[in-house]
Amino acid sequence: MSKGKKCAKISIIGAGAVGSTTAYALIMAGLATDLVIVDVNKLKTEGEVLDLSHGAGFIKPVNIKAGDYKDTKDSDIVVITAGAAQKPGETRIDLVNKNIKIFESIIPQVVKYSPNSILLVVSNPVDILSYVAYELSGFPKERVIGSGTVLDTSRLKYEISKRLGVDARDVQTYIMGEHGDTEFVSWSLTNIQGIKIDQYAKEINCRYDDVVRTEIHENVKNAAYEVINRKGATFYAIGLAVKRIVEAILGDEKCILPVSTLLNDYYGINDIYLGVPAIVGRNGVEKALKVSLSDDEVQKLKISANTLEDVLNKSFLQEKMIV
Repeated sequence: MSKGKKCAKISIIGAGAVGSTTAYALIMAGLATDLVIVDVNKLKTEGEVLDLSHGAGFIKPVNIKAGDYKDTKDSDIVVITAGAAQKPGETRIDLVNKNIKIFESIIPQVVKYSPNSILLVVSNPVDILSYVAYELSGFPKERVIGSGTVLDTSRLKYEISKRLGVDARDVQTYIMGEHGDTEFVSWSLTNIQGIKIDQYAKEINCRYDDVVRTEIHENVKNAAYEVINRKGATFYAIGLAVKRIVEAILGDEKCILPVSTLLNDYYGINDIYLGVPAIVGRNGVEKALKVSLSDDEVQKLKISANTLEDVLNKSFLQEKMIV
């Protein structure tokens, strides 16, 4: 990908709620010159493409196509949203075996037609499936990225902004670890435009203690469940999160986003995908940043890693050994 390429050919595998909303977010941002959407439900895909294309008078020119894998040829970025959707009462981990099978059919096709692309995995469980995509693709780790905790971090900023009455964009913080039930808040890094959060809360006479922190964390952790219980799926915010990651890649921004990336020698964690702050640019993940965490936060990160490692060992890696 050429340096600072601001728009490009992007393919989306999966035309469900997340895939179609991601397509909408990308064309609204003017990030694609060519956008290909691939899904087993061809009729629905054609409908989504027609609907998106009818907005041509209001957006930058973009060629939108409902296609097959051959139409994705020479994509700069391939966004993978395909897979079984999370249902009420299901965790993201519950989806793992179904979606690994789906990835085993998708990834070889993507690699065949776009061997130089960046893979951006959004399907859940995203950390597990990012690792699966990395293994199946043979791509360098830099070019296989999971959406990680980018969305969770936005949810966290929203929750903090509500409590403290501050612009969410002024909140500097991260959700780290699994995009799932073992994720945690890096409270030790959290600040409001450089002002430590406890100090800021004191300045504005706002309550900030363990109870508040626990409530905020629980709201973020359970956010997807709450949305799914009410409307069946989450898609607007994740569409915006994917747009932000794509924007960072195409603009060679070298910005810091908590994407899911392969970790090695990271607080003793090895060979697992987790959401951590990372520099994102035209080459994908240019560096995972080993940020300073408290001892308690390091333990939580290791719990996340161990949880995902257990799932991988019982599913994908075990299957590979059998084969």
